[in-house]
Amino acid sequence: MTCITKNKEQLNANTREPELWMSNKEPSTVMEEFKVQSAKHPVPNSSPMRPHTDHSKDNASKRLSSASNGTSDGGAGAKTPVEITALEESFKRFAIHGDTRATGKEMNGKNWSKLCKDCGIIDGKSITLTDVDIVFSKVKNKSARTITYSQFKEALMELSRKRFKEKGSEEASQELFKMIEGKSPVIIGVTRAVASPTVSRLTDTSKFTGSHKERFDETGRGKGKAGRVEVVDTSGYVSGYKHAGSYEKKVQKPPQKPL
Repeated sequence: MTCITKNKEQLNANTREPELWMSNKEPSTVMEEFKVQSAKHPVPNSSPMRPHTDHSKDNASKRLSSASNGTSDGGAGAKTPVEITALEESFKRFAIHGDTRATGKEMNGKNWSKLCKDCGIIDGKSITLTDVDIVFSKVKNKSARTITYSQFKEALMELSRKRFKEKGSEEASQELFKMIEGKSPVIIGVTRAVASPTVSRLTDTSKFTGSHKERFDETGRGKGKAGRVEVVDTSGYVSGYKHAGSYEKKVQKPPQKPL
């Protein structure tokens, strides 16, 4: 017991000596000596403290990057960020066009044809609508009605060889990809009438004959019921007489002046 008591008294004395020694010095001198001692004996595996604002900035940047790539921050099962190309983005836009249940992972034949029309792939010479339908049936699975993104690229490569015959396969496919990148489906609000010679000839009232001619006047405006129903003329003139009503004007006496 006496040994333990002596050790405790010696330990307390050792701890009091630095306190008394530090209390007799100025605070600035004490801080400088403390820095020198910490520099001589650094703590192992220690790193400089970072301000709280730096940590908040790092967390915000991680959230933005994970939100843009569709991944979550941390976790053992977190997905690796996958960058979506402009071509794949256009594929998804056309894949979900007109179908609220579409996920954007597969594209049907109707939207495939619309993509080729809206992006100018169909030129009517080297590539026609029939060529587009044939390539779609070629790349899709036998029992499937849609194509995936990989099959979509395969179909574009097939069309690129027909569209750009003078270029190599790789260069031709890149040219066709550029025609689609960043494009979206064209939505037409009002259907416009196509001006064609056949339609103009059928709607020209001056060339109508028979009973159809009687339904329109000289300006091409319809007469309504008078053009559809035969109206009996009770004026007393022969039908087709051009001077009807002129006799009444001749025999009509002028009004007499009051006396």
